[in-house]
Amino acid sequence: MSTASLRARYLGDTVTTASPQQLLVMLYDRLALDLDRAQTALAAGDRDVAGQQLNHAQEIVLELRSSLDVDAWEGGPRLAALYSWLLTELVQANVKADRNRVASCLQVVEPLRDAWRQAAATLATASAPASA
Repeated sequence: MSTASLRARYLGDTVTTASPQQLLVMLYDRLALDLDRAQTALAAGDRDVAGQQLNHAQEIVLELRSSLDVDAWEGGPRLAALYSWLLTELVQANVKADRNRVASCLQVVEPLRDAWRQAAATLATASAPASA
């Protein structure tokens, strides 16, 4: 089996066995990575790569927005509005090759990612069986 096949299998197994909280953190991690890569590509003048990264980021935001239950908690509607804003900014950043918009999105995504990571870690700790 090739290295690429092994990596794909490992990633597939990781996603398949991840908790919903871990999946959310994985999506945010990839969203931040896409935005960072888009910034780098735009700085290098590579609109094709930037466009690919921004399109993937848009797909992630669409997934986050579609899976959000806005009625599950009081912050749901505000998070849905934030996802809509992110999507609009990502589209505009892509159309206009606007590094400032990508940077603004990254400034919003990184703290959210960190907060979700902390929440997932707290939940995992709280639900872990007590050791004897």
